[in-house]
Amino acid sequence: MPRGRYSLHDPHDRTPLGEEHFHCATGPSGWRYVSQITTPSGDHAGSVDLTTDELGRPIRLELHASSWQVRGAALDGVTWVRTDPSGAHATEGNVRAHAFTGTSPAFLVATARLLRPTAGAPATRVRLVAFTDPVLAPRTLDQSWALLKREAHATDSGPLMVDEYQVTDLDTGEQGSVHIAGDVVLAAPGVELEDLESPPSTFP
Repeated sequence: MPRGRYSLHDPHDRTPLGEEHFHCATGPSGWRYVSQITTPSGDHAGSVDLTTDELGRPIRLELHASSWQVRGAALDGVTWVRTDPSGAHATEGNVRAHAFTGTSPAFLVATARLLRPTAGAPATRVRLVAFTDPVLAPRTLDQSWALLKREAHATDSGPLMVDEYQVTDLDTGEQGSVHIAGDVVLAAPGVELEDLESPPSTFP
């Protein structure tokens, strides 16, 4: 069960946005990721709880940020309920999309698992619903994912397979590189892995 810490920053000017303390685990029926998010000053800022099935589809998502809450799942596309800080108002949304995304590195692992592109193949297009900070506002976006290469990196516990993806925002044309080993993001736009207590899990 990998356990560690990501640092989060603005991908454009590298302004620190905080840290995400996480643990995750693979199982026969899928993958689960749980994290707590803190501000740069160390205050609690939110949480992520994502469970995907063996195909990478989101079967349970719960996000908290600034007292807002989102619960979602893959249902007729993706469906979610967003609740305001007072708890008095809840709005439901549904979009013909493949999965969810957001600032958490969990979504990068889940999307890579969902698409499973092969090296050298044309980029795969995917429609996602992003929940943007600080109030988890939903936004539908389109990305393309291409697996550029898979390389083995030597470690104390044996070779570590690292996949490098090129992710393109199809609305803006902006591209970024995402490096993933098993169920851990090593580096991505706005994300750096700062600490990892045990090796990444490998998906069956």
